[in-house]
Amino acid sequence: MLWGVDSASRVTEELYQCVAKRLGVPKYWGRYLTTVPNMSDGLTKAEITFLHQKGIRILPIYNVFRQATGYREGTIMAANTIYNLQLLGFPKGMFAFGNVEHFFEVDEGWIRGWVDRIYVSGYRPGLYHDPVKGKFNQAYCQAVKNSEKVKEQLVLWSAEPQAGPTGPKQAPAFKPAKPKCYANVWAWQYARDAEVCQVDTNLIDPRLFGALW
Repeated sequence: MLWGVDSASRVTEELYQCVAKRLGVPKYWGRYLTTVPNMSDGLTKAEITFLHQKGIRILPIYNVFRQATGYREGTIMAANTIYNLQLLGFPKGMFAFGNVEHFFEVDEGWIRGWVDRIYVSGYRPGLYHDPVKGKFNQAYCQAVKNSEKVKEQLVLWSAEPQAGPTGPKQAPAFKPAKPKCYANVWAWQYARDAEVCQVDTNLIDPRLFGALW
């Protein structure tokens, strides 16, 4: 499994050096596609160039929503994600992750809508989620029952369980919590808000890494 980080803050030289020296050089960096005031700095083309020059791939996250209900809303959020991916120059075939927090309302229709719309765009659908707290587990398993495409195409990024932040050499074995049904859990955010650098630390499957830009 491959080690990397994600951050709500823009990746500056200062933040990169902090992570590289205090934790390790990440293989990939999760970043939000758009700015949400008091929550996340939006990814820029200059930041993409900076990360690529360091040999770091980008894991894109879309977070401009506060609930995940309704098939139509799922397709709208997916379309907004696709627009931002294209605006920033992400090539087709790459994964994009919707950010579904544990306190969100979420239903199976939204998940199906997200997957259907991302899939036909040529990008690949992913969702960041918490399979322990909140309503995602039930909604996801219902979506799997209702859609073979969700079952086959959707990749999940688990937020549980939480361990302490580490560098790549001290990272735990890859054992993310999973929904109580079939799931392609290819990513695990095993620690949040590392005090040394304000990043989260992750492990991902090589199959996901191969479809990051």
